[in-house]
Amino acid sequence: MTKITPAADADVGELTLFASQTFTHTFGHIYDPADLSAFLAGWNPPEKLRAQIADPAWAIALAHGADGAIAGFIKMGPLDFDLPEGQPGDDAAELHQLYVGPAAQGTGIAAALMDWGIAWARERASILYLSVFTENARAQAFYRRYGFVDVGRNAFRVGNHIDEDRFFRLDL
Repeated sequence: MTKITPAADADVGELTLFASQTFTHTFGHIYDPADLSAFLAGWNPPEKLRAQIADPAWAIALAHGADGAIAGFIKMGPLDFDLPEGQPGDDAAELHQLYVGPAAQGTGIAAALMDWGIAWARERASILYLSVFTENARAQAFYRRYGFVDVGRNAFRVGNHIDEDRFFRLDL
């Protein structure tokens, strides 16, 4: 069974590096290096993670591998995007990030993190949203297994590159 623990200030350095490496491993081939670098500089910098860890409106949880290193993480919090027309934003939370390192994929860590995140959201909201890259079929299938449904388009900027993401919604 995977143990999930809340992130602490002491985890910030490792988490910043893990998040950047995992995003780059998964999506880096899509982007111009300058666009990727610009995006990563503002995505999970240490000061932002420290502020989110300290803010009760946010939650970051970690799963560690047998070696003690971060193997995956989930970041939950308030909505920070404009929803598609007709989608309610009141009483809603957002799954901002769920990443599992390449060596830990298929081990159940993603499911453990997702279960943790949904439980966190249920204590605070009646709707959970997330945004997922249109070409990430594996992630979309994973979210659909939890009951998420596609409710619209989201433009996701990485530097000067704009991807099409999809908004997914889960009624809690």
